[in-house]
Amino acid sequence: MAEVVRMPKMSDTMTEGVLVKWHKNVGDFVKNGELVAEIETDKATMEFESYQEGTLLYRGIEEGKTAPVDSILAILGKAGEDYKPLLEEEQKKSLAAPAEEKKETTAEKPAEAVTAKQPEQKPPEQKPAESKPATSKVATAEIVEASTDSNGRVKASPLAKKLAGEKGIDLSMLKGTGEHGRIVKRDIDWFKPSGFVASQMNLQNAKESFEEIPVSQMRKTIARRLSESKFTAPHFYLTMDIDMDECVKARESINAVAQAKISFNDFVIKAVAASLQQHPAVNSSWLGDRIRVNHHIHIGVAVAVEEGLLVPVVRFADQKTLSQINGEVKTFAQKAKDKKLQPQDWEGNTFTISNLGMFNIEEFTAIINTPDACILAVSAIKQIPVVKNGTVQPGQVMKVTLSCDHRVVDGVTGAKFLNTLKGFLENPVILLGQYSI
Repeated sequence: MAEVVRMPKMSDTMTEGVLVKWHKNVGDFVKNGELVAEIETDKATMEFESYQEGTLLYRGIEEGKTAPVDSILAILGKAGEDYKPLLEEEQKKSLAAPAEEKKETTAEKPAEAVTAKQPEQKPPEQKPAESKPATSKVATAEIVEASTDSNGRVKASPLAKKLAGEKGIDLSMLKGTGEHGRIVKRDIDWFKPSGFVASQMNLQNAKESFEEIPVSQMRKTIARRLSESKFTAPHFYLTMDIDMDECVKARESINAVAQAKISFNDFVIKAVAASLQQHPAVNSSWLGDRIRVNHHIHIGVAVAVEEGLLVPVVRFADQKTLSQINGEVKTFAQKAKDKKLQPQDWEGNTFTISNLGMFNIEEFTAIINTPDACILAVSAIKQIPVVKNGTVQPGQVMKVTLSCDHRVVDGVTGAKFLNTLKGFLENPVILLGQYSI
C-alpha cells in the first residue's frame, strides 16, 4: 500500500524547509536508510534518509521550493500503484481545516451577534462635485514649466527677487517650484548657472530600480529569535577597555614555537571560560519561573556565513587548551560555510562571544543569544595613547561590551565578571599558568 513521506522536522526551531536536491527520481526503488534528498533547514543543509521502503511514485516538492513541516514530501509504494487517492485525501484535509476553524469561531460568538439583523443603511447622498484646481502630477508639472504670467512678467516671491538680485541671477533662467510655478527661495538656493539645466535633463533619464531576494530559512530563524530576545529580555550593556600589550606579546611567543597559530579570539574564549568559573551567575539562563545556573561551560562562538550568523558551541571550553580551542573554532567555521553543521554543533550554549575585531570595528553591542543570560561583543585591538606610570605611551587597547539579561544578571555581577576577564587578558601568564597551551 502506498505511504506518504512527509517533510521532517529536523531541528527544534524548524517550521518549513527548502528542498535543495533530490537524490531519487520517480520510478526509483528506495531502501530503508537510503539518501533521498537534501533539505535546507533554518540552520544548515541536511541529508534526509528514508525510514520507509518502496518505489518512488510521486515527488511533492520541486527543487528550490519551500514547504512547511509535515507537508507531502514524497509517496512510496509498489511500482505502478495508484497514489492519487492519497493526494485527494490530503487535499480534503487541507480544505476541511479552515472550515472547521471558521465553524469553531462562529460557535464562540453570542447568539445575538450571529442572528441579529443589521439595520439597513442608506447610501450617502451624492453632492455635486465642486470644481477644484487640478492637483495631479501631470497638471503640476505643466504649471511648474510656466514661471511667467500672460503679460510676460516673471512670477517670483519678494524674497526670491531680493536673493536673485544679490547673487546676480536672471530669474527668466529659472523654473519655479512654488505654487502655480512661482519662483521661491529654494529655487535660488538650488540654482547653478552652468549645471542646473543639465542636472534636470539627467534626472529625466533616471530610473528607480530594486531587487527583492527571497528570505532563506536561516535568515527567517535569525530574525525571529533575535526579535524574541531583544523584545523579551531587558538588555543592559557594560563596556570596558582592556590593555592587550601583554596578550600581544604572549601570542607572538606562542606562535613562534607552536604548530597551530593561536588567534586573539582563542585567548578571549579561554579567558571568558576561566572568568565564568569564578562568576557562575553570568553562566545562567532565564527559564520563566526559575533561573538555571549552569555548572558546565559551553561557549557559543558567532560565525558569519553568507546568509546570516551561526553559533557553533565549544563544549567544556574551561577544560580545553588554546590549541584545542583553535582547532575546534576553525573546524566549525569551515563546516558553517559549507552548511555542514549538525544540530549537536549549535545546541547547548551557556554563554556566547561575538567578535568583530577582524573587521576593524572599534565598539558595538550584541543581542543576547537565548537561552544565555549574556553575550560578549569583542572589538578590534587599536594602538592608542595610554597613560602608564604617569607618562603617555602607545598601547594596544581592546573594547569589550557585555550585554546582560537584567532578569538574571545585575550590574554589579556583570561588572565583576568583566574585571576578572580584564585581569586574565592583561596578565595572560596567570591564564596560561592555570591551563596548558
